[in-house]
Amino acid sequence: MTALIKLVMIFAVLSVVTAFTYPTRTGTPEAGQKAPEISLPNPQGKVIKLSSLKGKVVLLDFWASWCGPCRQSNPDVVKLYEKYKDQGFTVYSVSLDQNKQKWEQAISKDGLTWENHVSDLKFWYSKAAEDYGIEAIPATFLIDKDGVILDTDLHGKSLENAVKKALQK
Repeated sequence: MTALIKLVMIFAVLSVVTAFTYPTRTGTPEAGQKAPEISLPNPQGKVIKLSSLKGKVVLLDFWASWCGPCRQSNPDVVKLYEKYKDQGFTVYSVSLDQNKQKWEQAISKDGLTWENHVSDLKFWYSKAAEDYGIEAIPATFLIDKDGVILDTDLHGKSLENAVKKALQK
């Protein structure tokens, strides 16, 4: 067998294995759509619904303790939260962790002081990740006071500008 045929066969086998082990995503909700409900437990076991934050501008942030880029963006999210929390802004963090202890340690270490931390500890198989079409993290959705998605995957200055604009409405 030639090397090319071997590579094609390996690729075919990996594609089949991946299809059966990686969850199928239904598509990412877009700006202008109502944010799909998320109802997951916090570290203490209390279920927090995304819809319970209606009336606030919400940054829905999918992340995990093991995700380097997520952890690197956390200081910016903390600064944004601290700056606008008293003006009707909050963060709803959905962790794709599998290990509760590591999740809790990351919350503490990164100073994520908002109350809305949730996870079903099902890694990529989280229903929330499926409902939002999450295939990579960090992934963010900015949601207005009425529960409608304003924008997705905003970071840094563009996220802050969008939060300021949403709070003025």
